[in-house]
Amino acid sequence: MDNATGKQTLRGLATINFYATDMQAAKKWYSGLLGIEPYFARPDLENPAYIEYRIGDYQHELGIIDSKYAPKNATAGPGGEIVYWHVDDVASTFEKLLAMGAKEYEPIINRGADFITASVVDPFGNILGIMNNPHYLEILELTKR
Repeated sequence: MDNATGKQTLRGLATINFYATDMQAAKKWYSGLLGIEPYFARPDLENPAYIEYRIGDYQHELGIIDSKYAPKNATAGPGGEIVYWHVDDVASTFEKLLAMGAKEYEPIINRGADFITASVVDPFGNILGIMNNPHYLEILELTKR
């Protein structure tokens, strides 16, 4: 909370961007995982440099950017940060990701109090975290009222 304005500094995830050297393969892989096609592409879906999906209960944005546009100091391969997406069934989602060619980054871990996490590296070198998060479900229920 910013003491001067009384507003929260970080308000929520707006867009998460992953990078891929093969945009058509990334589009096919993520469309298969998510069960939807990108809603946005630049310059177009046939030759995208950027594609974007709106996913989940809050329509968060997942963007895939051609690796040639990565920041000049970006390192190749998985980084140290993991963004976790809430899923209803960590085990079955984890198995689906592995069956689709992702590689285990971190196995399924029960962290206590119904928090369960796992993560994979997608075929393009990005870390994709999944988790069961009771807090997410609490907030989701509150927003339905």
